[in-house]
Formats: sequence, structure tokens, C-alpha cells
Amino acid sequence: MTHEGSVSRARILRRALTPPEARLWVRLRRRALDGLKFRRQHPIGVYVLDFYCVKAMLAVEVDGETHAGRGDHDARRTRWLERQGVSVIRIPAEQVRVNLDAVLTFIASTVRDRIRS
Repeated sequence: MTHEGSVSRARILRRALTPPEARLWVRLRRRALDGLKFRRQHPIGVYVLDFYCVKAMLAVEVDGETHAGRGDHDARRTRWLERQGVSVIRIPAEQVRVNLDAVLTFIASTVRDRIRS
């Protein structure tokens, strides 16, 4: 897939967030988390990240049922992103559903740590 293809795919994905992604996005958008700007379905190379904080170069991936059996793909993707300087955190979709406040605390803490270093 080309970069242009990932941009087109990102546009489509922005309109089709999963329920956990939509729930998290409500709490990340408009700098709602510690004044930090996040982008949703952000393309980097051929990949589309669920959420991305440019300032911290941090990708937040919400892993739901569609990630079952994709461990090798996700690992390759993470390694490639890390070579680009992007740190990746993976949040189980179930945690977004049942413990959103703890998820937000973890994301904010990770962003602060990345910005400091």
C-alpha cells in the first residue's frame, strides 16, 4: 500500500471507529487530556494508527477482536514504527469499556514520560 492509499484508508476509518475507539476519542479529542493534541486514524508510512500524539511521538492502539491472530503483523508494525521514533502502546478494547479512567491515566503518564525524555 502506498502512503496515498493509507491516507485514503485513514479517511474511511475515521468514519468507522469501533465503539471502544469512539469512546476513547471522546476523551482525547479537542485537547481534553492534559491539553495534549491527538489525531485519530493517523497515517504514518503505510500504516494507520488509531490515535497519535505528535508532540510525544506516541501511537495509542486499541486492540479488540480484530487483532486476534495478528500478533506477528502487529509486532512487525510496532518494530517499524519504533524505527521511525514512534512509541506504541496497546490498550485492550475491554479496558476502554470497563476502566476508561485508568486507561486515560496511563496514556497521560506515558505521554508525559515521552515528552520529558
